[in-house]
Amino acid sequence: MRGHISAHAVCTAIRDDIVSGALAPGIRLVEEILAARYDVSRVPVREALRTLQSEGFVTTRHHAGACVAEPGEQEAADLLDIRALLEPLGAARAAARRSPAHLKVLRGLVRLGRERARHGNPAELRQLDGWFHETLAQAAGSPSLTALLTQVRRKIEWMYVVEPPPRAGESWDEHGAVLDAVARRDAERARALMAAHVERSLPVHRLRRPAGTEVRDPKRPVNTARVRP
Repeated sequence: MRGHISAHAVCTAIRDDIVSGALAPGIRLVEEILAARYDVSRVPVREALRTLQSEGFVTTRHHAGACVAEPGEQEAADLLDIRALLEPLGAARAAARRSPAHLKVLRGLVRLGRERARHGNPAELRQLDGWFHETLAQAAGSPSLTALLTQVRRKIEWMYVVEPPPRAGESWDEHGAVLDAVARRDAERARALMAAHVERSLPVHRLRRPAGTEVRDPKRPVNTARVRP
């Protein structure tokens, strides 16, 4: 079984554990231990670590080997600035290139988001928010831009605790306004609305403080069902 699990699946599993904090900043990433943790061979683990190093989640230290990266406050702040540049660009591109399928998904997400905001479910709202931004990034029609946006959002999730917005309904109204501009193919309005939305979201971001270097959930198989094709 081990030989049939791809490096992509292992990479996703390790990244998810880094983002969630199960693999804490600074902890050593030993291939043999990771292979046992995810019930895979060392080969996909080695490939996954190379990918994660290129993404900035993993770093290599002299005499220690691969470790979970320990980003500083400046790098974390830079990520929010990068997001503020890329998200409006992605919205503008989506307005020019979106498909009917993208619009259908986005409308469904906005409808659900507004409904859940009325009933107050922060965890579900965060998930819906992530899906909205991911779908909008995909609608931009640029694999490179989509990959950058996805990576930035994952790293922000890793470095920051994002508190529920004080007025969740207003946040989803902003999503709806962006969607309307995208549907009308109004790229400049989509860009401006997304820039304002990102700016208003800044106060709900609180920098994480690492609680230690322990590894929680020391062994679990790779859940390949979570990996998107």
